[in-house]
Amino acid sequence: MIIPVILSGGSGSRLWPMSRELNPKQFLKLCGEFSMLQETMTRLNGIDDLAAPIIVCNEEHRFLVAQQMNDIGVDVDKIILEPIGRNTAPAICAAAEYIQGKYSSHINADDVMLILAADHIIQDIKTFHQVVESGYRVAQQGQLITFGIVPDKAETGYGYIKRAELFSDSENAYKVERFVEKPDLATAQQYLDSGDYYWNSGMFMFQAGAILKEIESLSGAIYQSVKAAVSEGQVDLDFCRLGVEAFSASPSDSIDYAVMEKTDKAVVLPLDANWNDVGAWSALWEVNDRDNNGNVLHGDVLHHDLTNSYVHAEERMVAVIGMDNCVVVETADAVLVVDKSKAQDVKEIVNQLKRSGRTEALLHQRVYRPWGSYETLDETERFKVKRIIVTPGAQLSLQMHHHRAEHWVVVRGTAKITCGDKEFILTEDQSNYIPLGTQHRLENPGVIPLEIIEIQTGSYLGEDDIVRFDDEYGRVDNAVHDGTDNEAVEKD
Repeated sequence: MIIPVILSGGSGSRLWPMSRELNPKQFLKLCGEFSMLQETMTRLNGIDDLAAPIIVCNEEHRFLVAQQMNDIGVDVDKIILEPIGRNTAPAICAAAEYIQGKYSSHINADDVMLILAADHIIQDIKTFHQVVESGYRVAQQGQLITFGIVPDKAETGYGYIKRAELFSDSENAYKVERFVEKPDLATAQQYLDSGDYYWNSGMFMFQAGAILKEIESLSGAIYQSVKAAVSEGQVDLDFCRLGVEAFSASPSDSIDYAVMEKTDKAVVLPLDANWNDVGAWSALWEVNDRDNNGNVLHGDVLHHDLTNSYVHAEERMVAVIGMDNCVVVETADAVLVVDKSKAQDVKEIVNQLKRSGRTEALLHQRVYRPWGSYETLDETERFKVKRIIVTPGAQLSLQMHHHRAEHWVVVRGTAKITCGDKEFILTEDQSNYIPLGTQHRLENPGVIPLEIIEIQTGSYLGEDDIVRFDDEYGRVDNAVHDGTDNEAVEKD
């Protein structure tokens, strides 16, 4: 049995302004009709003897992951929630510990974990499946498999794996001689010319017991912390919440550094399947279809004398004139313009935003919640106007506010309102007033999305002015600030 483990903890800062910390690139539709996480999952269709997947993600992304899996009809085994980011070694260790615990009475030595990142593109699915099946057979022998991408150019943005002698001729598998850091251009060209080096993909296969044994031996502090975190974890429906204190005590390290560079069991399988980790806007230009002038254009874009560029318009018309080799990305609250060769440096802008305490690094104007979404349309010191969309069958928490009153106007759909001790239905063009201090709840009992305009008035309009009395999503009673000077994001 192959047990897929999808690592979905990244922030995707190099794809700002579309990728934000609370809605990073793996949840975005960047190269098709599905998000990158959904593409990663559907890519597994057709692999034999596949178990239900396990997803490891940040606590803040739990509802996004659950909703996106529900949207494509995937039943997950478990969504493991990291209380804090600790890189790939603790994440993989947690998944392996969970698997060992779940199957403790009947675990099969042939069961193998397939570790995939949630934000990669693989276009040749048939070849990918063939290499996974080869990796399955090798991993059943107790080896730790890494997939090495066959390079097609001298790339300085990836780490490399140097192969040694053949491990299995029938599976085209090689022992690993060494892992090397990102090289300069001249060294990368030497690696390419030699034919002995592969790009480090960050994808792996191994038995749960085999990887746990190596982590315990080679990175004992990670093993002990994560083992305790899984033991102390709490299972809630599809979610497994790791013990906060124990997991936070784990060293932060990649599986490469913690294990793969030290073990004598590492085996690399070459993978030539049009892979891309979409690490920057320049990568999206590479993987998308281009017009006769070498441009990739999305949205309402007008251009003249534009070549070899990527332009994405999300909310408004964007006009570009007389530019070459550039990236232009427009969203509701930010516009990025960068030379394509400098696309890796976008993270520096994100760092500046974080240092300044600005919300543009954290979230979009439209914020997704487990019940739907909301976006702020206008705001001053004494009032705020929001557009709220509630998915069919969903409801917000039963709550009240100490410092603000709210007025709801139904724009589309049907709303079930709880206001104090009353319950009633509102339809389009009807409205209701929620006085300060009154318990209230908004619910969509219909079959189409409910859209309302919410007008808040009061002396304090921060998102942390909320007391929950009942919540079907298991959220805490009071939202808290996220540690910045900006308002909290745990809305309703």
